[in-house]
Amino acid sequence: MDLVTIFISAILINNFVYHYFLGICPFLGVSKKIDAAFSMGTAVTFVTAMTAVLSWPINHWILIPYNLDYLQIVSFILVIASFVQLVEMFIRKTSPPLYQAMGIYLPLICVNCCIMGLALLAALKNYDFAETVVFGVASGLGFTLAIVLMAAIREQLDLADVPEPLKGAGISLIVTGIIALSFLGFSGMIK
Repeated sequence: MDLVTIFISAILINNFVYHYFLGICPFLGVSKKIDAAFSMGTAVTFVTAMTAVLSWPINHWILIPYNLDYLQIVSFILVIASFVQLVEMFIRKTSPPLYQAMGIYLPLICVNCCIMGLALLAALKNYDFAETVVFGVASGLGFTLAIVLMAAIREQLDLADVPEPLKGAGISLIVTGIIALSFLGFSGMIK
């Protein structure tokens, strides 16, 4: 598959939030302010890129040759948990206000199903190394696009007259569904 096609597809067509509905917990939790949403998206992009870089060799040089495919989930969890801890320590050291703003959602990157979905989908689609890295970076950028877009909308929703029962997660999920429908329009662009 062409690298440009994989890149565009992962951001717009097969966006983890809008197509697969993965990563909804941090998506809803951190999408209240644009700056926190962008920071979370950047952290997720870094972790997805590094997960792609490390999961491919583990899968293709260790697990597949030795018929240890059944250990994919465990090995991918170890890779993801390691990098999330690295990112968390880096953010805590370099930007304590950002660390406070992201709160519990920063360690939750570790269990963010977007990242696990990336590792498993790349293995399932049998991407080569370059395709896996492009898929990893683009998936993170797609998550960043989704969370920043939602943060911008939620900042405007704070000023809107939303019925009381729909305030908070209710209206956020409705808006997410509408955005997902609009992203569905991109699906005919690339086969």
